[in-house]
Amino acid sequence: QVQLVESWGGSVQPGGSLRLSCVVFGSYIRRLPMSWYRQAPDKERELVAVIASVDDTNYADSVKGRFTISRDNGRNTVSLQMNSLKPEDTAVYYCNSPGVHWDWGQGTQVTVSS
Repeated sequence: QVQLVESWGGSVQPGGSLRLSCVVFGSYIRRLPMSWYRQAPDKERELVAVIASVDDTNYADSVKGRFTISRDNGRNTVSLQMNSLKPEDTAVYYCNSPGVHWDWGQGTQVTVSS
């Protein structure tokens, strides 16, 4: 059974940065596209970023230019570097593979507030 473990969320002030990490247990991600999603209170989960390979990435318009998704296939890990954070980025962040859709992990909370 595949397990997704997201970590390194936290509370920051507007303009701050965080780097999220997602480790996948039980499956190799090397050949899979991987994504980060987020779900804010009282809102539906939304796609934030996708990485198919090192050079093939896509982002939601709301985070373009501020967030960077990356992957380390050797460590079965996907990361999300988040800069210039805004209060509207506050949400629980999750990773998954859009081509597979494993059971969701617990996510990691990101709170942006002054």
